[in-house]
Amino acid sequence: MRLTKFTDLALRVTMRLAVAEQGTSLTTRQVAEVMAIPYTHTAKVIARLQHLGVVEARRGRGGGLELTVAGRTASLGWLVRELEGEEEVVACEGETPCPLRAACRLRGALRGAQQAFYASLDPLTVDDLVASPTGPVLLTLR
Repeated sequence: MRLTKFTDLALRVTMRLAVAEQGTSLTTRQVAEVMAIPYTHTAKVIARLQHLGVVEARRGRGGGLELTVAGRTASLGWLVRELEGEEEVVACEGETPCPLRAACRLRGALRGAQQAFYASLDPLTVDDLVASPTGPVLLTLR
């Protein structure tokens, strides 16, 4: 299974915000620069993470981005499901439906693999992802 670039960016942004020093807030532009992500992509990612309640964004003086408690402790499986959606791995329907769809075992096998993939992420949190050695490396990015 392959994650979308959007999900990849969202996870990396979330990880960077997780290691920000207490009381300091990064701006969207700072996160984009540190993570080497285009600003426009970062802004879209931040908006989605904010909508999910993972990131709090404040405007103006003293504003910035902060990972919420929910963002730190939410299941990584939940977060990836929310970012990726619940679409199937293969598209059996569509403009040219697969001729095997009525009796195919592949679709069910891939659905099971997808569920196992998410289940393996369910026990993990963002805090787990930024444990050493990852967290200290994230702090060295400039």
